[in-house]
Amino acid sequence: MAPGPPASTASSATPTPLNLLRSHRRSDSKNEEGGFSVREVLPLPSAVGKDERSMSNASMFGPRTASLVNSINGPGSFSSNLDITGPRSARPELNAYATGASEGKMEDVAASARRQADYREKIKVEMKIKVGSENLLEALQAKNAKQTKDQRMKAELELNSSNKKIAELKSQLQGEIERAKYPATPITRHRLSAIYQGSPMRTESRVSLEKEDRNAEDDDAESVEDESPTFVLAEILQSLEAEGMQPDYYVTRANTLVDLFKRHRTLKYDLAWSIFGLRVQMMLLSESREVVAAGYRVTRHAIADRNSLQTIRALNTDFLVVLSLAKDNKATIEREQALKFARAFVDVKDGAMELSNAVLRAIISVAEHYEDRLRSVALLTLAEILIRNPELLVRAGGVTPLAEALKDGNYPGAESIVAAFLYLTDTPHQRRLLYSSQELQGPFGLFSDSLTVHGHEERLKTSARSIAAIINSWPGLFALSQSGFASISSLIMSLSHPAPFAKNLLLDLLFDLLHIRPPSWTSSFLAGRRLTTYGRVANLRADPMEDHSRLENEDDLNRSNLVDHYRALVLSILIRCGLVQALSNLTFDNEDLQLQRKTTLLLNEVLKLADHALPSHISASVQALPNVMEHGSEDEASELGHEVSSDLVFQIDSVNKTLNRTKTHKLSSNATHAREESRATVKVPELNKPKLSVDMDDIQFRSLMAESQVIAHAGYQKWRWDLILDIIEGPLQNPKRLEEAMSTKFLDRIVGFYRPFKFRFSDAKNTKPNQRYVRAGCALMKSLLRTSQGVDFLAANKCIRQIAECLAQLDRLSGITSTSPVFAADRVADTLTGGYFAILGALTSEPQGIAILSHCNMLNMFYHLINQDDRDDLVELLLSNMDFTLNSHLRVMLSKALTACHKSIRIYATKLLRKYATQEPTVSNAPGSASSVAYWAIRLLVTQLYDPVVEVSEVAVQILQEACNRKQYLEYVVRCRPALDHLGEIGAPLLLRFLSTSLGYQYLHGLDYITQEMDDWFLGRNEKYVTLVEASLSRAFSYEAERNRTAVEESLEQKLFGVVPPHFYRELTRTGEGCKLLEESGHFEEFVSTIKDFWQEDEDQETMLKVKGSLWAVGNVGSMELGAPFLERSSVVDWIIKIAEQSNVITMRGTAFFVLGLASRSLHGAEILAERGWDVATNSLGQSLGYVLPPTLDALFPVKGGDGSYMVLRD
Repeated sequence: MAPGPPASTASSATPTPLNLLRSHRRSDSKNEEGGFSVREVLPLPSAVGKDERSMSNASMFGPRTASLVNSINGPGSFSSNLDITGPRSARPELNAYATGASEGKMEDVAASARRQADYREKIKVEMKIKVGSENLLEALQAKNAKQTKDQRMKAELELNSSNKKIAELKSQLQGEIERAKYPATPITRHRLSAIYQGSPMRTESRVSLEKEDRNAEDDDAESVEDESPTFVLAEILQSLEAEGMQPDYYVTRANTLVDLFKRHRTLKYDLAWSIFGLRVQMMLLSESREVVAAGYRVTRHAIADRNSLQTIRALNTDFLVVLSLAKDNKATIEREQALKFARAFVDVKDGAMELSNAVLRAIISVAEHYEDRLRSVALLTLAEILIRNPELLVRAGGVTPLAEALKDGNYPGAESIVAAFLYLTDTPHQRRLLYSSQELQGPFGLFSDSLTVHGHEERLKTSARSIAAIINSWPGLFALSQSGFASISSLIMSLSHPAPFAKNLLLDLLFDLLHIRPPSWTSSFLAGRRLTTYGRVANLRADPMEDHSRLENEDDLNRSNLVDHYRALVLSILIRCGLVQALSNLTFDNEDLQLQRKTTLLLNEVLKLADHALPSHISASVQALPNVMEHGSEDEASELGHEVSSDLVFQIDSVNKTLNRTKTHKLSSNATHAREESRATVKVPELNKPKLSVDMDDIQFRSLMAESQVIAHAGYQKWRWDLILDIIEGPLQNPKRLEEAMSTKFLDRIVGFYRPFKFRFSDAKNTKPNQRYVRAGCALMKSLLRTSQGVDFLAANKCIRQIAECLAQLDRLSGITSTSPVFAADRVADTLTGGYFAILGALTSEPQGIAILSHCNMLNMFYHLINQDDRDDLVELLLSNMDFTLNSHLRVMLSKALTACHKSIRIYATKLLRKYATQEPTVSNAPGSASSVAYWAIRLLVTQLYDPVVEVSEVAVQILQEACNRKQYLEYVVRCRPALDHLGEIGAPLLLRFLSTSLGYQYLHGLDYITQEMDDWFLGRNEKYVTLVEASLSRAFSYEAERNRTAVEESLEQKLFGVVPPHFYRELTRTGEGCKLLEESGHFEEFVSTIKDFWQEDEDQETMLKVKGSLWAVGNVGSMELGAPFLERSSVVDWIIKIAEQSNVITMRGTAFFVLGLASRSLHGAEILAERGWDVATNSLGQSLGYVLPPTLDALFPVKGGDGSYMVLRD
């Protein structure tokens, strides 16, 4: 080899990065044959790891005798031994530096020796553990295998762990030995800096600044050296060259490589597959199953795109995957990783195209074996491939195992298979891939088979979920129609099975299919309790899903519920298949009374739903219950049938009356529920139980006080709290009776019970039964505030003053402290201490109560409490229980919480404004009226729109949207002129609501918002709207469990999935100005033209999406009374009906069906549909409900042809 260039060249002797790269590659080329250069895997990193630091530095600076600068040394330069060559005098600092460097070197050598000794000692310990584990395994082999199974497993785990640790320790010892051979040399810059460190020519500030710079650079360099992915990758791949090592050696390095890929996601895009693939292939060809599994795992995490998949397949991985999947269950790890490797193809764009037929058949073979542990994973993989590449899976025969799994009900994830089949059933070119239309009818057979009904509860539950997913989709409903809904008829007939579990499961399935939420008293009714008493029903909590009914107005009535429309169609199909007859027959089963009551409840709901949503000729045929009367007349001789029939009619009538009373109570007390449900911890619902008379005489009143046991006993556990509450809400509101109670121990003892320092109420456990004490305390405060005597009594009593003293313990400015404060966090959570905020909240409902709080200096304490960042629980309790109806300092406190507190409190306080901003408006805007309070809340919400945290602004937008359901509040929001440009998509729905009034239209027109938004919707937002609607429907039909939420979140997050979202053209046609603009733009004509020209499209997805977007735009325009004339002038309704009856794309038919219901919302649209024979459901006032049905179900569903394909009748 020719000698390198001399050090005395004209250029610098310090090598450049390019020279370093060349020198390293020359040295790497000396590797033995079959090896590879670590620098060829990836480009060299800018900084290398700590372990490479000494080697790289040594090669960088060369021998210590070599010159670091040019050989022609000028004045002030250094020689190779760091002596000054110029005329300057020698410096003593250099000798000190050299001495220090030599001492540091000796210390490094000693430290390295100590570390080597530690490693050898640890290796000896692990070797002893390994020998002991091996001896234990040999001893256990001579014993019974079943008895020593657990011990043998523990010993094997210990042996494997020891082998792994030994390999790691040996590797670390070898690295330490290598580092000791080549000690690190300080970097030149640091050496020179050390020389100049004590120079008197440099100021202290300059020295300190340079120290900081050096520290920052050192930290950056160490962080890069600690995690240099390219070097670590090259080091691991080089270590994998070793042959004949234990399996744990390769597995450990493979796991390290996978962790490296996870930490550096982009590393896999720069791999040199010529080297990396060779190492992976060696692992996949290993005889150890663990090593092969590790090879699959590494390869799976190295997949980047389709090109990488092609490179991997070039390594003959298809044959290896087939061999691995063909092994028995003993090779579970290898088979599992091989299957995961095959599944990774599906996650890559167009990766399913790279799956070979052999690999697919191997996966299908796994899916066909019922006892295979990987069967579920294989089935899920086949379902995903069926969506990604259906032609390939059909050619490989993968449809059959999926259909069998769906039929048997043994696969827990059957909904994924249903989704795949539904996807294929949608369009005709995919529909031809299915051998028949029977794939989706498999789950129905499990209920009709009497042999599988008993003892297969889990299979029945899985099949029930599959059936719900099939019926709750348009492709599934159309697939079932091919046999005349015979599968649904057999399912309904299965209600006659003698197995109670199957009957209960079918009834639950019918509740879900019809989206019927059982009332809150269902459990009591099924248990046999009587619910005919109005008071008991009135006390039941209102259904939270019906709370939104209190906000319905002229705007909400035009919002179509797609789920209810689809439910009407499903109900008509179920009635056609004999649902009413089957339920009526099931009610005659007297063996299980609970089942009979459940059936009665479902039958009553079906009859109500039929009367509400179906045309009169269908509803009238089922309301008479003809089979019930026939059953009674047939057994009239024995009088048994007549008695049973009469009992059934009586139960239906009783349940119906109970439902009506519950609904009436909900409508009358929604405001109370909305306010009380917003309490975070302490809920104080008002009871509507019959109260005692206020005008009670003194004798009766004294008798009631005696019966309450308050005067007779000092212990509150013996008091009759139900009677005490009746007395407080009744006769105690009379001033005379109040004076009489104040003259006895009755009132003093009750109020004394709530004094904090008596530790009676404040020490009571925070349980549901103990909430009666909180209710009684709130009622007592409200009752006392109604009379002047009561106000004087409260002002003079110690109770309120003691509560103020307890709050002062938390006020840092009060000077009062306590080692165990009453309002400590644990006490608030475990006891009724938090109930004091509810009692104080009852005081804030009246001006006299606020005056009492102000006299006790509590309002200032509230301000100080809001500032505490470490007690969010108290802040939420305070805000949620205070009454902000009156214009007082409490409103200022709330404003402070909305703007000055941290994020979570601001969000919570913003949510509290909902109950004030959505109140029923009043004619008068006087202070204290509902409208005045709502205006105050709206102003605060508009301020929240400018909060720096987006989550706060989003909550404010949601509440303002709900408040804008009232036209009066909508106009007030517009007058506030909020700026929503900074919110983007979050504020767009609120701006759309502004278009519904002329005032809002003028405001937005002045901002040039309308024309820009119209162009945006016309050019692309219509297509996005289709996705939004379909996602909303999918969520509405899903059955995932709802997370636990507080009452405030539950009332705020009432997102009605399945309701038609706001549409720009719908809001635009609410006003005459908007209709004029729509007509001038010509957009409606363009939508109609798109529908007429492309309604038969069944292949191009973009065109079909555009047609759906045009359908939704036309339907939203036609749902408004001012927009309905557009429908008649264009005759577009005929084309929409043609799509609903003749389109080859099933989801296109469903879209047209929903759009027809949307168009029927307007009176003119309903008349157009009625003229064409479609039935429009209306209420008792003749207003359309938005539910339409075809003249016959046969007109909506296709007819199956002789070749098994769907036939579509055309003109």
